[in-house]
Amino acid sequence: MTLESSETEFASRYAAWAAVGQVYPQREGSPLLEFSAGGRVLYLFDRSGPYTVRPGPAKLVVHGILDLGATELRPIPESGREELTVVGISGLEGIGEVLDVSRRSWVVRARLPLVLSSFTPLPDARPGDWVAFQTLPLLHGFAIEQDSVR
Repeated sequence: MTLESSETEFASRYAAWAAVGQVYPQREGSPLLEFSAGGRVLYLFDRSGPYTVRPGPAKLVVHGILDLGATELRPIPESGREELTVVGISGLEGIGEVLDVSRRSWVVRARLPLVLSSFTPLPDARPGDWVAFQTLPLLHGFAIEQDSVR
């Protein structure tokens, strides 16, 4: 089961949910982008090709694969606040609101929009539900047109 037919198709499908942030210069030969968004610094596997994303303001679709054993639907937290913690080099755990649902993916806002997917069926969720989640490493980053970033 694949989650995407191509990098460009995936980026295009989820472009409306791209996170806006800052990309920092990457080390020569590193496949990881250092991306600051939502008050967090994420290290994303660059799915747009080497050197496509230039340092500076950027829009990236942030994509993670869910650890379903550590993912569950929850009531809205009493604080009503989203949570997001970086785990290891390139993983996340958090609590956020489901914004969009497709067959194998959720878009969740947890300080920034995230596309969270699974190779197996996801729990039944609808936009407006809240979820506690954890992703497996590595997070992926798909660049959206650099010129559209302001």
